[in-house]
Amino acid sequence: MHIAILTFEGYNELDSLIALGVLNRIKSDDWRVTIATPSPKVTSMNGVVIEQMSTLEEACAADAVIVGSGIATREVTEDPAIMNILRGLDPSRQLIAAQCSGALVLARLGLLDDIPACTDLVTKPWVVAAGVEVLNQPFYAKDNIATAGGCLASHYLAAWIITRLQGQDAAEGALHYVAPVGEKEEYIQRAWRNITPYLPAPAPALV
Repeated sequence: MHIAILTFEGYNELDSLIALGVLNRIKSDDWRVTIATPSPKVTSMNGVVIEQMSTLEEACAADAVIVGSGIATREVTEDPAIMNILRGLDPSRQLIAAQCSGALVLARLGLLDDIPACTDLVTKPWVVAAGVEVLNQPFYAKDNIATAGGCLASHYLAAWIITRLQGQDAAEGALHYVAPVGEKEEYIQRAWRNITPYLPAPAPALV
């Protein structure tokens, strides 16, 4: 399984790297999590430089993709070279998630048609202007598309992806590892309250 986190110039460290840390709690030979960038290096909104682990083209072939957020997302959506590559994203064969302003990328790609979204408060007007209903909640998913609003909602996206690809027990283990000591059960319960309504219904048992 390859999970790619799209990370652009001016990225928000919390949005890309919290998800990276939670997703990497899965220790399996066939589980790979990468930072996918349009260039060999990108610099965050606070000056943190990170190197490319995979390309945008490789991300379009991944099993799951998180579109990260940052201060230059509108510029990303206006860059034909980037957007033409990202048109290869396909929710019929991938899990596709967006963190905060990443929802604007999905909107501009036409992936949120008739699907409401979560995003941060700064990005909300742009997503609304793109014709998408913005929800006042931290997480929402429909079928293979999920969005989260607020930097510290990034672990909801990671847990949703792990649940969909590895099961709830694996996701709970990852969340338990990163949650604050003394508050682990509270954090896990809150995560499930937000994620569970949007998980696929379990298959009926065979009689």
